[in-house]
Amino acid sequence: MLQKVVTVMLPRVEAFELGVACEVFGVDRRDQGLPAYDFSVVTAIPGAVTTRYGYTVDAPHDLDRIDDADLVIVPAGSDRVDAEFAVCDGRAPGLEPLYAKLRDAHARGAMIASVCSGAFVLGDAGLLDGRRCTTHWMHTAELVERFPAALVDPDVLYVDDDRVLTSAGTAAGIDLCLYIVRREQGSRVANTIARRMVVPPHRDGGQAQYIAMPLVECTDESLAPLLDWVRAHLDREFTVPELARKANMSARTFARRFQAETGTTPARWINDQRVLAAQDLLESSDLPVETIATRVGFSGAAVLRAHFQRLRRTSPQQYRSVFRRSDAADLAREATA
Repeated sequence: MLQKVVTVMLPRVEAFELGVACEVFGVDRRDQGLPAYDFSVVTAIPGAVTTRYGYTVDAPHDLDRIDDADLVIVPAGSDRVDAEFAVCDGRAPGLEPLYAKLRDAHARGAMIASVCSGAFVLGDAGLLDGRRCTTHWMHTAELVERFPAALVDPDVLYVDDDRVLTSAGTAAGIDLCLYIVRREQGSRVANTIARRMVVPPHRDGGQAQYIAMPLVECTDESLAPLLDWVRAHLDREFTVPELARKANMSARTFARRFQAETGTTPARWINDQRVLAAQDLLESSDLPVETIATRVGFSGAAVLRAHFQRLRRTSPQQYRSVFRRSDAADLAREATA
């Protein structure tokens, strides 16, 4: 039974991620027939906590509240702050009491959850070893490096592995918290909370669809003009011998040079470029998916869907519903709907 929920404020706590836990579990919604949680916020290190934005937050409780908690949530925060996000930078000696509390809580059956880079604290506590986990896509490589025994999945919005739950960045914390409510108390409770928050109760796809452009670009002067030409003619078929001739190389030399410069094969690179072109058309046009598929060089919508799922972990239609760019008239209609 999910009753007692504790959220831990780290140094330099991220206000949004902290607020997500407070909004889902800290609001009394008994007037709608929903359960009320015994919710509290504690500090990882005694004293007022300074947020990443400079203001301080006081918490009336200490880590002992974790001792009988059913769920412990660790939002993002750190004693090191980079230009974009706070990331835990190595095992912090001052957090050793928190690490011990998290291990003990999990051992007695509690759920331990993190939002965004809070996953690094779970890793420092030893809770990620041998378990699937995730974090914000900007930090998954660091998570892999720091915790080689963890099974890091960079594509998903959240992961639940043996009561250790981790989420991707920022708004994915909402997805994770609603998932916990749905799992523990059913869809009706989760859906009602989601409606109060004016958010979808469940999002399809993973965080891959939110990465701006992770593909490797070629910088080699002998290939750059060729790749620009390919991007401008994606609707046609390509063969390695044809591309090699245009680059004035043998097919074998071309394939080897292409792999060295781009980190992938010509076929994979071209299909990825086609997905990117399809993304732009999905965002900026009302063209049917079948038309978009042939326009960017795929043989049909089914092939586009397969490659789109591979690269973006979602479908073209779902991507369009999230990222479709509206003109001023559309936005005005949406605002007054």
